[in-house]
Amino acid sequence: MNSPKLALTQTVQKGGCAAKIAATELRRILGQVQFPPAHPELLVDGGLFDDAAIYKVTDDVALVQTLDFFTPIVDTPRLFGAIAAANALSDVYAMGGKPRTAMGILAFPLASFPDEVIVEVMQGASDKIAEAGANFVGGHSIDDDTLKFGLSVTGFVHPAKVWSNAGARPGDRLILTKPLGTGTMTAGVKRQEMTEADVMEALESMATINNVVDFLNDSLKDQIHAATDITGFGLSGHSMQLAKASQVSLKIQAKKLPRFERSFECLEKGFLTKAHRSNAQYTEADIDWQGLDSLHKLLIHDPQTSGGLLLAVAPESADEILTAIQQKFTKAALIGEVMSSQAKAVILE
Repeated sequence: MNSPKLALTQTVQKGGCAAKIAATELRRILGQVQFPPAHPELLVDGGLFDDAAIYKVTDDVALVQTLDFFTPIVDTPRLFGAIAAANALSDVYAMGGKPRTAMGILAFPLASFPDEVIVEVMQGASDKIAEAGANFVGGHSIDDDTLKFGLSVTGFVHPAKVWSNAGARPGDRLILTKPLGTGTMTAGVKRQEMTEADVMEALESMATINNVVDFLNDSLKDQIHAATDITGFGLSGHSMQLAKASQVSLKIQAKKLPRFERSFECLEKGFLTKAHRSNAQYTEADIDWQGLDSLHKLLIHDPQTSGGLLLAVAPESADEILTAIQQKFTKAALIGEVMSSQAKAVILE
């Protein structure tokens, strides 16, 4: 790879999904917007903070529509493009769909970056789009002071087979497909106290597309009742949103949470982001984490970029689904269960 020797993380204040607007601020702002009335064909919109919109086209076909973009989370341009693409594609997989087309969203500082940077970013994204079996069909770009890149992705799913965040049922088991810790580890890279080689486990995970559907037969897919991908609001925020959307509570066993080998090391060194604090504030009223040690508290609030899928699955199929997913996601784990609604949306033990 012949990328220019430019440390992309040093050109921005914050990177990846840690750059998202804090959830409490976003809800306050969006609460002031009057959106148009929903069409009867609109099956899932943004009201429950789901991962993508679902629009019914026919009785057998529904459109999955999403977009995601952010500033650099790594220094290597091609790797940044791959991670940004994997992160955006993930929203379609989180709804049970398969991506079909992708359009690029690019802000690029023409005066200060060589052309090779964006060539590498685009190539990294293009390779991931091809891996997903989708087409890179165009996009939009602007000249801006800081590099930002992502994708608008369109996919398809059967209208009766959508995995929304609102379908979890009491008794379901919870599966998390990827380890936690991308936020703290990449914060170490941005501080230049860790190298990309030091956190390669996390980088490879972020560049892995969340395609679990190809590892499940139709009967197993039907046993997945709800799903969401874990990104900038951390496990705490996204699990809380799933619990509230489904009108249930989640009981999660902290000791079973998969994490990267160096996640705790980076947290102990204080490699934190603003999102660690805002995620804790966002969830404090709805999550019982009193029994957790300090590192696990930080881990559940860690803002993930291209994190794993959180799946609520029928208990009788949980082991079979986990085994199938582990063909690709070797650190996927059963982390808890769904209960009827309790005083708190999420209970961590």
